Amino acid sequence: MTEETILDVLGRHGFTRRAFLQLCATVASTLALSPVDAAEMARRLEYKPRPTVIYLSFQECTGCLESLTRSFSPGLAALIFNDISLAYNDTLQAAAGRAAERARDTAMKDAWGKYILIVDGSVPMSENGAYCTVGGRSAVSDLRHAASGAAAVVAVGTCAAFGGLPYAAPNPTGAVPVSDIVGEERVINVPGCPPIAEVITGVIMYYTTFGAPALDSLRRPESFYANTIHDRCYRRPFYDRGMFAKTFDDEGARQGWCLFELGCKGPITRNACATMKWINGTSYPIESGHPCLGCSEPNFWDKGGFYQSLSTPTGHWSREHVLGGAAALGVVAGVGKAAVSRSRQKRVPKSGSGDQKSGDKGKDDTKL
Repeated sequence: MTEETILDVLGRHGFTRRAFLQLCATVASTLALSPVDAAEMARRLEYKPRPTVIYLSFQECTGCLESLTRSFSPGLAALIFNDISLAYNDTLQAAAGRAAERARDTAMKDAWGKYILIVDGSVPMSENGAYCTVGGRSAVSDLRHAASGAAAVVAVGTCAAFGGLPYAAPNPTGAVPVSDIVGEERVINVPGCPPIAEVITGVIMYYTTFGAPALDSLRRPESFYANTIHDRCYRRPFYDRGMFAKTFDDEGARQGWCLFELGCKGPITRNACATMKWINGTSYPIESGHPCLGCSEPNFWDKGGFYQSLSTPTGHWSREHVLGGAAALGVVAGVGKAAVSRSRQKRVPKSGSGDQKSGDKGKDDTKL
């Protein structure tokens, strides 16, 4: 029996070929891919068998799944939940109890070695994993079994990627990230508390089409985590000029000045918040007047307090450095301008000299 392709499923749901191409263009744009890559995505998905996705939830708050279901691209959400075959998720599925567990086991057996495993939440190790059990089985045993048959393991959210809140001191449940159980080399981390919806769906679609994306040193997709929040922040000009809000209700805060001194972790946090934003691209924490908490970084909960400023503007110049550098550049520019002016005076012949014919006057300037 021929396996049903993604295009077959989309067609069954009323997608025209034009709508399919538009969907591929939307996904490619989300991933910052070129039009050529969008066309290649369409070509590959047309013949790709419908992939199976197993979604396991452990020590988490359901925020990551809530984010995923609120992707602002309806076609993309439909693709993930209907057309890519979300075979198991104990929060969204209609089945419960033994029927749900049987459905998961059957889906894993049928797609063994080919399914995508998404894991949401950290994994408790204390008391033999007793702090998180589903269907009478511990999270750690469930994860080991599911990961052994997965083509890829995607750790969604900071709890799954780095341990998150359960991992924070004193960590009473012995929580660990997914990579501690299945090995770093198998995991694609999509951190955030929660991650942006389009980042989650974009990573899944990229893997479905092209395989594993380029990852940084923390196993995060570079297409979403290459830049810091600070790099793309619209408040960056205020930072560079040393204009910082001191309290949440002072004049600087009302004028939209930099939140660095209120504890913003944007300079050390890599994520796409400043460009992709949240809620249909409406806003993100800094735009709503709250400093970045650094939630997509390891140990963000234990890094000295959310509203304590970094000891120095990590990776960027301090206010004094910025202002001193600007003054130095001004001096250099002034000296350079004077030198250029003197050089020109030496090169340009005086009026009436025989060094330049009157008919050639201004010829070099015209070329420039």
